[in-house]
Amino acid sequence: MRLPYFPGCTLHSKAQNFDASARAAAQALDIVMEELPEWTCCGATFSMSEDSAMGLVAPTRILASAKEAGKLLTLCSFCYNTLKRTNRVLTTDAERRRKVTTFIEEDYQGNVQTVHLLEVLRDSVGFAALAQRVTKRLEGLRVAPYYGCLLLRPAEEMGFDDPERPTILENFLASLGCAVVDFPHKTECCGSFVAVSTPEAAAACSARILDVAVAQGAEMLVVSCPLCQYNLDHAQRQAQAGRGRATRVPVLYFSQLLAIALGCEDACLHLDAHVVDPRPRLSKWLGQQSQATALV
Repeated sequence: MRLPYFPGCTLHSKAQNFDASARAAAQALDIVMEELPEWTCCGATFSMSEDSAMGLVAPTRILASAKEAGKLLTLCSFCYNTLKRTNRVLTTDAERRRKVTTFIEEDYQGNVQTVHLLEVLRDSVGFAALAQRVTKRLEGLRVAPYYGCLLLRPAEEMGFDDPERPTILENFLASLGCAVVDFPHKTECCGSFVAVSTPEAAAACSARILDVAVAQGAEMLVVSCPLCQYNLDHAQRQAQAGRGRATRVPVLYFSQLLAIALGCEDACLHLDAHVVDPRPRLSKWLGQQSQATALV
């Protein structure tokens, strides 16, 4: 399976562990992620201005670059949300499509389907088949799936999963052998970009999510958003320490657990980039070098 791949800005900078682990896992599953040439930022957030088409220019140019394949793979929740919602506008608003495509000088009619790697695993590989490919079953690892906002909402436009009772991450984790921990805050906001202007507010949102997950027995959280990973992970450096709590919950990308379960090299995981080190809990599934590093 060959898919054009849009990594987005953050996966080329702060979230290289997300990108590298996904590429390694995809290769182990015979999925070729072909990075788009000369891609640019998608804009990070979907433009809500209905009287202007300029906010649609960047994501439309990205979509148009994959028009021959008809599909575009991405990982970041922000990129996925922006690209998918932009394409919906282009297919339902002929006038805005005309303005944007004329400006970028591209004949694009909205034929590209933006897909998330989790959707590829569910719909093309199949979770039952994925379970058969696992070489290191993560049995006994109690993991809470955290969706955040952008994968699921707005539900009608995203069509990713049930916005109130999603199951894709749960089924994915089960296929790896994890003990899935359900918790009621898995679709709550972590604070998102509020972390820039009012970091204490975002830290409070993240701390509440972590509290509930730990109360339900989670040893680890899994995410698909670089900003969620940052907020939840870094909240434990600041908010938790300030409140005198000893709780330490690693926050990983789903692709990191996938890469471990498929027996990929530890080097693709970049586990040393986390505030809360996940290596002590994952030591039985990691190579000897990673285990030794975690104990230092």
